[in-house]
Amino acid sequence: MIHPVTWMNLNTIMLSAHSQIKKSTTLMKRNNLSVVNKIVQYSSAVKQPKVGFYSSLNHTHLPAVLLDWGSLPHYVVLRIFQYLPLIDRARASSVCRKWNEVFHIPDLWRKFEFELNQSVTSYFKSTHPDLIQQIIKKHATHLQYVSFKVDSSTESAEAACNILSQLVNCSIQTLGLISTAKPSFMNVSKSHFVSALTVVFVNSKSLSSIKIEDTPVDDPSLKILVANNSDTLRLLKMSSCPHVSSDGILCVADRCQGLRELALNYYILSDELLLALSSETHVNLEHLRIDVVSENPGQIEFHSIKKQSWDALIKHSPGVNVVMYFFLYEEEFEAFFKEETPVTHLYFGRSVSTAVLGRIGLNCPRLIELVVCANNGLQTLDTQLICIAEHCKNLTALGLSECEVSCSAFIEFVRLCGKRLTQLSVMEEVLIPDDEYNLDKIHTEVSKYLGRIWFPDVLPVW
Repeated sequence: MIHPVTWMNLNTIMLSAHSQIKKSTTLMKRNNLSVVNKIVQYSSAVKQPKVGFYSSLNHTHLPAVLLDWGSLPHYVVLRIFQYLPLIDRARASSVCRKWNEVFHIPDLWRKFEFELNQSVTSYFKSTHPDLIQQIIKKHATHLQYVSFKVDSSTESAEAACNILSQLVNCSIQTLGLISTAKPSFMNVSKSHFVSALTVVFVNSKSLSSIKIEDTPVDDPSLKILVANNSDTLRLLKMSSCPHVSSDGILCVADRCQGLRELALNYYILSDELLLALSSETHVNLEHLRIDVVSENPGQIEFHSIKKQSWDALIKHSPGVNVVMYFFLYEEEFEAFFKEETPVTHLYFGRSVSTAVLGRIGLNCPRLIELVVCANNGLQTLDTQLICIAEHCKNLTALGLSECEVSCSAFIEFVRLCGKRLTQLSVMEEVLIPDDEYNLDKIHTEVSKYLGRIWFPDVLPVW
């Protein structure tokens, strides 16, 4: 018996399947009547409008079309199901026996995202508890790519930990814990979180990608991770994990020789870590992200990394992207950019002084992208920008906001960079008219040097 499916979900299924049918019909045996032929035969008996397949579906034709869609090949239905949210997937599985069979195919459950939200604090839908238990009981062994998306509530984070602790028969390859808002996992009992996480670390044995940022993970749990997954780990993102020390991350770098991507906070970055990542037995590092964060002025005294350590990393991994996000107060930049630093992508989330930007121009020759969200506004950035254009020959992207640059200096900067400047996002308020150029003329000059039409960004007026 065929049960009704919501019209919106049916449209989603039909549109996705229609493109798949074109690919699948050539593979079907000639003695089998294809779905397309069935639809064509049906449509010849009833005059259809010319606007296309989708618009020809109406309530009069719905029963006949549903019968045909029920005979789709399993792999086509599987492809459609992969695009549906879990609740819609479950509803679609009740349409007919074949669709229900597809619902239980292991391939459908290799990748899954648990959404855990509290209705009081979040507008996002949450995965129904009954469906979660069904997944754990029937499909846990099939899970390979798993993520948890939780809201800011402690209840949602604890629910995620409870699910993690039940994944004892899994061979998970990628694990992601995503907080849509803080504090989430940081409010969970540290012992509860670590206990749940180590269940996955111990039982998976083949973890290759782990994203556990803003969590109470600690050094002992990292040692368990390394002991069970050192041969397979390729990506580790763990920024804002206050219970991890430099020794803990050093253990990961020493043992996980295949690690290619790493994200961490600056306070656990050390010369020893960079040298461990540069050892002969370690694979070339591809991506190193460093978050430099301070909540209160003067709260943290930032250490310096030796030039020799950076040089060793670049010699071993010449193509590595070194990405640095700064959320500091101006007086806290003393330790940075005094010597050559191989950073490729720089983002300043708070105000940065002209002195620091001047040091960047002189000591960051590998710079590819620079974003400055604010400057103290006491001086224009004319000299600093021109210095960066002259010395940072790889620069291809610039973003400026809440700072000041004269129109003449900005045009000179663009002239020096030329067409290699593929991304240029500058707020109109940043550009200060001078004796040579005003805002009416600047877009013409900049467009000439870029080889494409360019205008400054403007805040919308609603």
